[in-house]
Amino acid sequence: MRPTTPTVLTIAGSDPYGGAGIQADLKTIHALGGYGFSALTAVTAQNSQGVQQVEALAAETLHHQLQALFEDVQIDAVKIGMLANAELIDVVATTLQRHPTSAVVLDTVLVSSSGHPLLAADAVSILVEKLFPLADVITPNLPELNHLLDRAPETPADDLVEIEKALCEMGVQAAVLKGGHSGETDAAADILIQPTRGVKSEPKRFSSPRVSTTHTHGTGCVFSSAIATELAQGRTLEEAVGNAKRYLTAWLSQSEALYFHYHDSSTAKRREPIHIRDIRHV
Repeated sequence: MRPTTPTVLTIAGSDPYGGAGIQADLKTIHALGGYGFSALTAVTAQNSQGVQQVEALAAETLHHQLQALFEDVQIDAVKIGMLANAELIDVVATTLQRHPTSAVVLDTVLVSSSGHPLLAADAVSILVEKLFPLADVITPNLPELNHLLDRAPETPADDLVEIEKALCEMGVQAAVLKGGHSGETDAAADILIQPTRGVKSEPKRFSSPRVSTTHTHGTGCVFSSAIATELAQGRTLEEAVGNAKRYLTAWLSQSEALYFHYHDSSTAKRREPIHIRDIRHV
């Protein structure tokens, strides 16, 4: 008998800090009652202050990870995060075509919160061409949406008809336009649009009070993983987005209690670093 626990595969980069990437994905999947599998696309050196280095894995390495998983387990949903380059995108697209799953959530990771590029410039068009049609939903924030639509970075997401038309032409089935970068100060609103799901529907707005916190590292990873886990449990897309939104809001509300790092967002030191001896010199 197959276990009833929903299974979610995250395909993304690693974050040694644990607030984003595969580490954040797996914690979110577990917290929402799923069982997480993972396939690594890149190794990063990053912390709360920013990304220092990104090392993409070989496409063959990603292929073998995915092959090992799909040959052995049933996967109910897939969350895709950082892909780094066109070669890795191609591996993921080929794998999903060979092994369809009930839900694919694509977090359009283009740039880190601190401004570090996480996808090669020449790979954006490949992402659109090969993965947008395979994803059940994409989750761009405002800068990512504007980059995809070739608009100025600060352009507001006001004209939903025009945005929906442009995304439809890219093969997008549904998109959650995240409102964390909007100019609203009291509320954070995400908007679900469904350009090509075959059913004409009005945009659905999911609003919550804006949480006053500087600890926003990894919010996109948590949100997309939560949507994937909810879909893996059989929720509709609207239900999944609504539940994920509530989970993320609660997660942000508790983030101030986590003071693992040495600095706050103003770079003022909280405490002195712990110095660890280099084992090569022991």
